[in-house]
Amino acid sequence: MTSKPEPLSFESDVLQTFIFEQSQIRGEIVRLGASWQTILSRKQYPPAIQRHLGEMVAAGALLSATLKFSGTLIIQAQGTGLVRLLVVECTADLGLRATIKLANDVTPETISSEASLAELINPDGLGKLVITLDPSNRQEGQQAYQGIVPLSLHGQPITSIAQAIITYMNYSEQLDTKIWLACNHQFAGGILLQKLPQLGGHSPLQKLTEEELDEAWERLPMLVQTVKDAELLSTPPNVLMNRLFTYETDQQTVRSFPLRHLQFSCQCSRKRVGNMLIMLGYDEVTDILEEQQQVETTCDFCGQVYAFDAVDCKQLFIARNLIDGMRPAKGKH
Repeated sequence: MTSKPEPLSFESDVLQTFIFEQSQIRGEIVRLGASWQTILSRKQYPPAIQRHLGEMVAAGALLSATLKFSGTLIIQAQGTGLVRLLVVECTADLGLRATIKLANDVTPETISSEASLAELINPDGLGKLVITLDPSNRQEGQQAYQGIVPLSLHGQPITSIAQAIITYMNYSEQLDTKIWLACNHQFAGGILLQKLPQLGGHSPLQKLTEEELDEAWERLPMLVQTVKDAELLSTPPNVLMNRLFTYETDQQTVRSFPLRHLQFSCQCSRKRVGNMLIMLGYDEVTDILEEQQQVETTCDFCGQVYAFDAVDCKQLFIARNLIDGMRPAKGKH
């Protein structure tokens, strides 16, 4: 019998950012403990789904940390397999949440523990990876930025979340990116290296030649590839950074930034559910109430249940003057 992992503290969820200044290669290492366990506690995830979802959660943290952006990064893997949707959201302050949607009539027990990403979500080759940047201050009518890439490459299905993210970054963002992801029942983690555009102007640092830049971009990933999954998941990111790149400090300046903390954070609220009911319309909500006596919805991310009875629903629409006859006549006070 597998023992239940010990609860982890806030300190278990950290992200280390660093940059190799002469070569302008940015790096990040993330390890998620308490936030990942919170996600796992919300639903029953089969091992195969747990593995891919955990890797996507780590990828969401890594990508969100690269952005100078106030809002939410949303990663979705969509397809027609046993799993219709994997979704991860990460806010600018590194609040994480994640969930899945299974196909109709599919239960967790029916999914093989060895199922590949292609088998789970992309059996027909038509699956896609969607990354959305949703600004926190988005104005009415303003569209969120969205990039989409197929979950296939050169006619072959993409086999891992890491490969899907690399494909997206290379094609949509046109940034050379390499990413390594891992997870188990207790931790999720990842390492990202990104080749930034070379900046012009004067710098007190000695610049590298094109040949040296290419050599650095070849050498640094080779160092990361020496890291085993167990090491990535058990080592604090700042310790792992120092362990990996101690030799590199003799070659070029490695500048590290303060550790950033991550946490599970769900943005659901009764107000948001109320707004959703208003969008459904008074007549449709009334029909639901006649059948069920109350409108009840459960957050897919955190499991919070929100219930609205007839009085609650009527108050929602009265507050918005959206019930026929409730809107004040023009010219009358």
